[in-house]
Amino acid sequence: MHENITKHTARLLVVSCAALWIATTRAQEPAEPSLTLKQVGPGVWAVLSLSNAGFVIGDDGVAVIDTLVTADASGNLSNGHETTKRLLAEIRKLTKLPIKYVVNTHYHLDHTGGNAVFAGEGAVIVAQHNVREWIHAGNLNLLGKDIKPEQKAFIEALAPPAVGYDRALDLYLGSRRIQVRSFPGHTGGDSVVLIPDAKAAFGGDLFWRNTLPNLVDGTSHSWVESLDKLIKDFPDYTFVPGHGDAGRAQDFVAFRDYLALLRKLVAGAQAQGKSGSQLVEAVAPALTEKYSQWDYFKYFVERNILDIEAEMAGKKKLPQTQLMK
Repeated sequence: MHENITKHTARLLVVSCAALWIATTRAQEPAEPSLTLKQVGPGVWAVLSLSNAGFVIGDDGVAVIDTLVTADASGNLSNGHETTKRLLAEIRKLTKLPIKYVVNTHYHLDHTGGNAVFAGEGAVIVAQHNVREWIHAGNLNLLGKDIKPEQKAFIEALAPPAVGYDRALDLYLGSRRIQVRSFPGHTGGDSVVLIPDAKAAFGGDLFWRNTLPNLVDGTSHSWVESLDKLIKDFPDYTFVPGHGDAGRAQDFVAFRDYLALLRKLVAGAQAQGKSGSQLVEAVAPALTEKYSQWDYFKYFVERNILDIEAEMAGKKKLPQTQLMK
């Protein structure tokens, strides 16, 4: 991942990361983001791009984790399946087994935009039960009132999950077990995908490696608790984050510590009566000193501070969690 991102990648991220609308670019950079495969365990592959995906090859089929999306230079999502088709082509270079499942780690468009490509291959789309409703309403809300007609049409046509679960679900590719588990934090419908026999996992956007996160839907207290549990329960796993390269327990700790420090600094500034721009001015220097080398720092640092301020003041608007019936 790199700071000097293109216009189309910035606009794409903004669907789930509103601060990146302001990103400037280098016109000579390629229109399509890179797509890099990295094996993180036997039959387990990370797909590293603007946002990350992955897949698991089992005895009788394949499970895909997240499905990518792209936009053109004007932010038009109508050709957004091109990167997903590249992902499918890479899978087909390794196996001809049927693609049985897609797991969406959360509803944001940069992780669900290519669902229809895999649904067309016969895959069953699986996610925490809130994702089914939020995949349309939530993504439309993130783009706001200035959404373009073609963007609206693209989002309304997204293939939603056909299977929802509450806290835990096991999938099988023959004898290979895949554990899908719900952890709160980034949104109210986050999933972590664990492959025990490979000691590998996909964290979705619960984990950003050396990268400042999008906190637009986040509840940071629950997020820190989820990271603590993952660090404790899976200390020897390789984790593929939603953004950034694959990491290990120490990378989880570093990301957890960022969120914890952010909360501490914002709470301290609020206790001194600071808010808004004054609070940002009070908190930003300490974050800059420690994290300025992280990807997307200059795009997200102010937004992160203000999101935590709103959350801790009880003023943050979050997607409405639906109860299982």
